[in-house]
Amino acid sequence: MATAARAASCTTAARVVLVLPIILVLIMAGQVRVAEALSIGVNYGQIANNLPSPARVSWLLRSLKISKVKLFDADPHVLRAFLGTGVEFVVGIGNEAVLSMASPAAAEAWLQLHVVPHLRAGARITCITVGNEVFKGNDTVLQASLLPAMRSVHQALGALGLQGRVNVTTAHSLDIMGVSYPPSAGAFHPSAVPHLQPFLAFLSATRAPFLINCYPYFAYKDDPGRVPLEYVLFQPNAGVVDQHTRLIYDNMLYAQVDAVYAAIQALGHTDIDVKVSETGWPSRGDPDEAGATPQNAGTYIGNLLRRIEMKQGTPLRPQVPIDVYVFALFNENLKPGPASERNYGLFYPDGTPVYNVGLRGYLPPLASAASRGGALQVIHWFLLIAIASVAFFLS
Repeated sequence: MATAARAASCTTAARVVLVLPIILVLIMAGQVRVAEALSIGVNYGQIANNLPSPARVSWLLRSLKISKVKLFDADPHVLRAFLGTGVEFVVGIGNEAVLSMASPAAAEAWLQLHVVPHLRAGARITCITVGNEVFKGNDTVLQASLLPAMRSVHQALGALGLQGRVNVTTAHSLDIMGVSYPPSAGAFHPSAVPHLQPFLAFLSATRAPFLINCYPYFAYKDDPGRVPLEYVLFQPNAGVVDQHTRLIYDNMLYAQVDAVYAAIQALGHTDIDVKVSETGWPSRGDPDEAGATPQNAGTYIGNLLRRIEMKQGTPLRPQVPIDVYVFALFNENLKPGPASERNYGLFYPDGTPVYNVGLRGYLPPLASAASRGGALQVIHWFLLIAIASVAFFLS
């Protein structure tokens, strides 16, 4: 009996040892999800000269369980580095290319070059943003070209058999709002309304989201004496009551999102989802940039992460979990403007967190992520250990 029990035990142990390396190999190949992915997305900007390679960033994001990434272009190196990982991408067409995209032929050529090859290889591209914050400036030609460009891209997707698989939209600055308080009185700036009426009709017809870049930090920086820090950082506070709806807002981000919903509804649409394409808080700024500290940045992002993982909706739409892309993955040392612009990152370029919000990722050393060879070598050693272990247990 003892001999039989020992043999059964050895057989079980051998099976475990055989299966374990296989699981590890699959995890490394991105085929097994060791835990549920985070609901939050991240903006992956690259205006810097000291960032890790996309291959290493791929490992970092997978270790963080972040499965949604927004790019400001369609960088082929990034898209190739994430093949097989299941990460979902939003890719962008820059403002400088919007005018040319009004040509259906140009739109199809762009898709053939920047999107189709990656989709065929297995990349998950679910949305294309045409331009970014187009209505923030005074370029009326660019603004008039936005919707024709979006229509051309959408039509080209249909011609390529991709309609319904990839959305087409654009990201707006909150400056597009003429009125944002109280949220129920939300209204777009009068100068933008003629453009937004047909734009919203396009989003409604194509089931695409309205993307808005919301930064409560700017409101606090501009008037720290009147804007409560607790209110913008999701900390406990008495909240603000919308006198028209009697809804209570305990943070500014949700109030901003509901103001956008109200503005969209005022133009006749209730079937368009609002998504936050950018939000963040700088960890450092110039002397006149109030509140730009690692402590405040960590509080804002940490509290936001908790709200999102609770699948919380805004007071106006409590049953619809808010969809957010944090800005940004890394500090970007070449961005122009005030110091804050270069310090929105969750991580320094070496992979260490700028502040602690519980995100502990793994950025592999430069040599080990230079090619698939490093990963294959590790897999090889796992298999050798497994074989040795089986031989030991069976001996």
